[in-house]
Amino acid sequence: MRYEIHGTVMQTLDIFLAPGETMYTESGGMAWMKGNIEMKTDTKGGLMAGLGRKLAGESLFMTNYVNHGPDEALVVFTPEAPGKIIPVKLGAGQSIICQRDAFMCAEASVELSMHFRKRLGTGLFGGEGFVLQKVTGPGFAFLEIPGEVREYTLAAGESMKIDPGHIALFEPSVSYDIITVKGLTNILFSGEGLFLATVTGPGRIWLQSLPLSNLAAKLAKYLPTKSS
Repeated sequence: MRYEIHGTVMQTLDIFLAPGETMYTESGGMAWMKGNIEMKTDTKGGLMAGLGRKLAGESLFMTNYVNHGPDEALVVFTPEAPGKIIPVKLGAGQSIICQRDAFMCAEASVELSMHFRKRLGTGLFGGEGFVLQKVTGPGFAFLEIPGEVREYTLAAGESMKIDPGHIALFEPSVSYDIITVKGLTNILFSGEGLFLATVTGPGRIWLQSLPLSNLAAKLAKYLPTKSS
């Protein structure tokens, strides 16, 4: 398998499959394809695995794209919002934790599952930080992140406080928790919400400039409403 990423704001991902190779994505993730490719839709791992992915923001069903031809075939995937496509190469048993809806596609050897925060209260009241996605190798996975992406490497014990919606992905070695914003004035008038995420190294973390929820809220102001 080889890949090419094209574009700037609305990128496309070209996946070139050698004979016999497979890529999978959630249903409806493919834009166009070329060659002798067969599509197979299933729950990938069974019903319980499919329900777990559903909780993590993905589709119950996954579609596999298998090259049954003698020559290289092309499958093109496109993101759902303006942003960046992030390729991640994972070794056997190596994982990355990412936000809901980040998964775009992956090689057949890669496993996609949900990742819960350890503290239930944190998740229930922390909004976007509760149910995350866990992508485990070996193989290539591709993630779609709205907006621009910044990468930071945190030393052991080094921390950052972040709006939960801006956390795109992070390594499992990074500790992630939700804290309550202190001060009634801050809560009511800062516009930053009731909760902040605290991430602590060691490990890498990727932050996004445009949480999808922020984009949706901004667009909602311009949508027509029913007249009374």
